Amino acid sequence: MNKEAVEKVLEEQVRPRLMADGGNIELVDVKDNKVFVQLQGACGHCPGAAMTLKMGVERILKQEFPELEEVVPVQQHTGCCGGH
Repeated sequence: MNKEAVEKVLEEQVRPRLMADGGNIELVDVKDNKVFVQLQGACGHCPGAAMTLKMGVERILKQEFPELEEVVPVQQHTGCCGGH
């Protein structure tokens, strides 16, 4: 499992579903059988984001990469909301 292979699965199987709901996903890193991603757009602030990651993204990626341990959400601070 490498970053290019994970990116291909995200592009073909995950992004179209997220984009249909006004969101997207960015692959941040692949390390130690873990995939680090950031949900973007509507998906980044959705109360169901954790469920989307576990039941959607992680499930799809585990079908392609059985060695995957987990999908880890990465929060990137954008300076909004007073820096909280």
